[in-house]
Amino acid sequence: MVYYVYFKLIHLVAVVIFLGNIITGFYWMRAAVKTKDLKIIAHTVKYLIRADKYFTTPGVIILTAGGLLAAIYGQIPILKTGWIFLPIVLFSISGIAFAYKVAPLQKKILVLTSSENLTSDFDWKNLMKIYREWDIWGLFALITPLAAFVMMILKVPH
Repeated sequence: MVYYVYFKLIHLVAVVIFLGNIITGFYWMRAAVKTKDLKIIAHTVKYLIRADKYFTTPGVIILTAGGLLAAIYGQIPILKTGWIFLPIVLFSISGIAFAYKVAPLQKKILVLTSSENLTSDFDWKNLMKIYREWDIWGLFALITPLAAFVMMILKVPH
C-alpha cells in the first residue's frame, strides 16, 4: 500500500503539469492571435509545439503510468471503477483530438506565419479559418481532461 501513495503523488504532479501546460497554451495562443501580429503568433505557436514536446507528452506518459500503477497497487479495479474508467476514456479522446487535429493545426499555423510566408498580401482569412478550427479542437482537447480531472477528484460515477 505504501507504493500506492507514491504512485498517486507521481500521477497528481503529472496531472498538474499536463493541465497547466494545456490551459496556459490555450490562453497564450488566443492572446497571440488577438494581437494580429504574425511574428507574435509564429513565436507563440513555435513555443506551444515545444511545450507539448517537453511537458504535454511526458505528462501524458507519466500521469498514465502513475495512475495505472496507483490503481494496481491500491487494488482498485480499473475497468469496474467508473471514476477511473470513464476518465481514461475522456483522456484518450482528448489525446486523439490532440494528435489528429490540434497538433497538425499548430504546425499549419506555424508554416503559415513563418517569416518566409509573410507578404503584404498575407491570407488572414485562411489563417483565421485554421485558427478557429484549432480553437474548437483545442477547447475540446482541454475540456475532456478537465472533466476527467473533476470525475477523479469527486470519484463520480461511484
